Amino acid sequence: MAKFKISLNMEYCRSADKDFAAGVKIAADLGYRYVEPMVHTGWGLLSEVGYFHSFSMEEDPLLMKEICDHHGIRVSSLSAHSPLMKPEAAVARLTRAAVLAHFVGCDCLNSDEMLKPDWMDDGFAHEAMRYTLTRIAQVCARHRKFLCIEPHGIYTKTTDGLLKIVKLVDSPWIQVNWDTGNSYLAGVEDPYEGLEKVRDHVYHIHAKDISTQHSAAERGKVTGTPVGCACGEGVVDWERVAKIMEPVDREIFLSVECGTIEQAGRSLAFLEKAMAPWLVKA
Repeated sequence: MAKFKISLNMEYCRSADKDFAAGVKIAADLGYRYVEPMVHTGWGLLSEVGYFHSFSMEEDPLLMKEICDHHGIRVSSLSAHSPLMKPEAAVARLTRAAVLAHFVGCDCLNSDEMLKPDWMDDGFAHEAMRYTLTRIAQVCARHRKFLCIEPHGIYTKTTDGLLKIVKLVDSPWIQVNWDTGNSYLAGVEDPYEGLEKVRDHVYHIHAKDISTQHSAAERGKVTGTPVGCACGEGVVDWERVAKIMEPVDREIFLSVECGTIEQAGRSLAFLEKAMAPWLVKA
């Protein structure tokens, strides 16, 4: 039976203009034991001046582990979103992310297809993604890390489109990060039926709830959103999600994607209660 661990995507502290170290401390103070950091290449201005939580992969890879260890936090996965249709960017970033994951001891890198350039048709786009994923599957195999593709873009808004990308390369290291909020907001198909269709490939879940107001404003008009509301305060049926995943025999992280520190606190309290029968015992 599937069992879950709760983590916190670091986007929760973006609205508070906190840097990575501050975000990790706050997560620990809220009671989280795991975080999902966002990573980038180069030197981001906002991160360097302490106003943004993303962690530069130009740093010593053990620095992230050192910061997390100091606060009793472990890394669950890396938010390594890279444009799969832009190999010159995605191959380097995802390669570095796999190496970082090796140092910090997590198993999953999360991404989506991101934006399609106007000059690419669908066939060209999928061939570009095939090249990127072929290169990255080799790196993931060496480091034994999963690249998990989530529903967030024009192709992954349907389960058929998501699975087509996952299966562009015949590799056990390319799997799915199911985003409960994005799949709902796309409004193309029933998100629970979609989860049933892909569950054998789901190795990570973004626990993103969508408020009724957000749903009314954007459902069917977007393919995804950066963050949702506090888990339990929106439209997602969390018990149904857990029951759909029950036949899968592995541990899976539920990484909370919400927009504020307060929402992160309420999300943890809700999930610890609502998902108790399916949580890994401490």
